[in-house]
Amino acid sequence: MTRPVSKLYIVATPIGNLKDISLRALEILASVDLVAAEDTRHTRRLLDHFEIKQKLIAFHDHNERRQTDLLVDRIKAGESVALVSDAGTPLISDPGFRLVRAARAAGLVVEAVPGASALTAALSVSGLPTDQFQFLGFLPAKGRATRLAEVHQYPGTLILYEAPHRITSLLESVLEVLGDDRELVICRELTKLYEQVAQGLVGEILDQITRGEIPTRGEFVVLISGATIVQSVAQIELDDCLRLLIAELPISKAAELAGQMLGLKRNLVYKRALALKAEPR
Repeated sequence: MTRPVSKLYIVATPIGNLKDISLRALEILASVDLVAAEDTRHTRRLLDHFEIKQKLIAFHDHNERRQTDLLVDRIKAGESVALVSDAGTPLISDPGFRLVRAARAAGLVVEAVPGASALTAALSVSGLPTDQFQFLGFLPAKGRATRLAEVHQYPGTLILYEAPHRITSLLESVLEVLGDDRELVICRELTKLYEQVAQGLVGEILDQITRGEIPTRGEFVVLISGATIVQSVAQIELDDCLRLLIAELPISKAAELAGQMLGLKRNLVYKRALALKAEPR
């Protein structure tokens, strides 16, 4: 097997089904000098399955800054390094951004070894428009409603990741902020034994979760249909109205008046007012 030249490889690994790994990924993982892994135990199981003996180093959110300098120095010294996450394509809601940026700044070669990604896998089976989409990753528990309000008028498909213990509260926020006229697709455990894809309005999917038809186990990808032209126009009217009122009134009073004038729920208008207030001038 030919030894890879000195560079940083960004290697995608399976999101579930181990057969989804590419032949090139296996070749790179077996021949580099070092594999930087988000969880070395998880990656060791993957390598053992394919009978690959390899040196591993931990590279995760808590040590990314420290390990970045170390790995860049090793590549400069002539070594080849492969970066992998627990599943899917590294850097997509996973650590690695600082390393790639530092490697490029140092004049090193960064090469993608593409493969599985929950983001594109979910989009491809969702039945929602794929020509325009926005990936929001994992929304923060605090400020989730505000973030959703910011994309209320986005016309393309919205894509989010969510953990099982937060999936119900996420959909409740979607229902509250975006309303129940959005089509929603929820993908659970993609490529795994209990893969599940459910489609319906937000309230319908919430009901399925409440009834246990969609178990709150495994990893979730949530896709939401974009705003219609009518919704977009209404949002523009709301933003214009709020900007005028915020300039003269406290946010709470501005939201109350805007809601009354446009016939919108006060809590939704208030969250949008907070988002507009936070915009740079």
